[in-house]
Amino acid sequence: MYMHHAKQKNRHLLTVALAGLIMQSMGSSAQPHIYPAPSQSHKIVLINGTIHIGNGEVIPRGMIAFDGGKITAVGERVDTGHAEVIDVSGMQVYPGLIAPVTNLGLVEVEAVRATRDVDEVGQIIPSVRSIVAYNTDSKVIPTLRSNGILLAHIVPEGGLIGPTSSVVQLDAWNWEDALYSKDIGIQLYLPRLYPANPEAETRALQQVNTIKRFFQEAAAYYQEPQHTHRNLSFEAVRGLFDRSKILFVHADLEKEIWLALDLARTFHFRTVIVGGADSWRVADELKKHDIAVILQPPHSLPVTPDDPVDLPFRTAALLQQAGVLFCIGEEGFWQQRNLPFEAGTAAAYGLTREQALEAITLKAAQILGIDALTGSLQAGKDANIVVSRGDILDMRTSKVEMAFIQGRKINLDNKQKDLLRRYVYKYGLDIDTTRIY
Repeated sequence: MYMHHAKQKNRHLLTVALAGLIMQSMGSSAQPHIYPAPSQSHKIVLINGTIHIGNGEVIPRGMIAFDGGKITAVGERVDTGHAEVIDVSGMQVYPGLIAPVTNLGLVEVEAVRATRDVDEVGQIIPSVRSIVAYNTDSKVIPTLRSNGILLAHIVPEGGLIGPTSSVVQLDAWNWEDALYSKDIGIQLYLPRLYPANPEAETRALQQVNTIKRFFQEAAAYYQEPQHTHRNLSFEAVRGLFDRSKILFVHADLEKEIWLALDLARTFHFRTVIVGGADSWRVADELKKHDIAVILQPPHSLPVTPDDPVDLPFRTAALLQQAGVLFCIGEEGFWQQRNLPFEAGTAAAYGLTREQALEAITLKAAQILGIDALTGSLQAGKDANIVVSRGDILDMRTSKVEMAFIQGRKINLDNKQKDLLRRYVYKYGLDIDTTRIY
């Protein structure tokens, strides 16, 4: 993926072509009736809905106006002049949900190698840009939008110091259109420090020394007034040193998180822990050094045999009590549609409903550095809005009726809905599909 030489680029193009043939043979051709919405052409006002701002505030019977892709007013009463007025009585209005870590668009069919473009070769590869491999035609993307997820942080895999990651909006013709915030950070995949395994720990610490040496050499590279040879890897991590980029450290165990803390202190990087199963154990240090956490999904098993079985459910509440900035993530790509229900589980184990909503909206935006644009329903921010007939965090009642990305009313259909309608028709079933979706 992301080839640097012409020969490799041709090979990549051949792979993409073969992938297309494989997808067609599997009945996975494009969905012609699902296409990106045009730009917002006129003012829209949603009225009479319960508006969840995303920062803990709720307006029980409120109004929200947006025009030109931006929210212009939110409150109990707003100006409806020269606007399309949509009555959402009895419905819940939310900020667009944000998937804070996913390989969406980099994988389509896990069992088909030609559709997996997520893992790069090499150990130190920060110069690789994952965004150029993002596939806006993925059939998985519409299934996320149907559950209110409108933005995603696309995270690749590979190496110790992995490729750059970017944030996309989920209604686009190509990756350039999708780009919401480009190359925001570098992925650092710390080796697993398995308990009671000295050999594995020794090997892991050697890899950590390799990581530290790379950053030390990068720092020295920046001090040179002129370079004989341009080092693309050093250039790619320059933003870490001026804190314009984020170091996303994938770590779960307590020892691994301490290593991440050491790196953050040594190099003064903006650091975010991804996974963070044991983050509650070092919450005070994380808060002290202003390090945020993208939590593993609550629907997970504990990482060690001695942990309580419900610990993943409660970790979000433990971080909330400690004052650590965190959001809730979900692993993989097709699983992302369950993100709101992961947050709902955290709400059942210590968070309030609004705190759980924040964990997949405003707090996710803050951690990804896009909170000036999105994450809450406030004037001046992008009109990324979801309207649901029930509680969006509740799998039983959630039914997303409409959604807007930057003011554009998007298509909420998907392949799964299409298949339901198809077989209801084929077998003459007495099912009202509009009540299911």
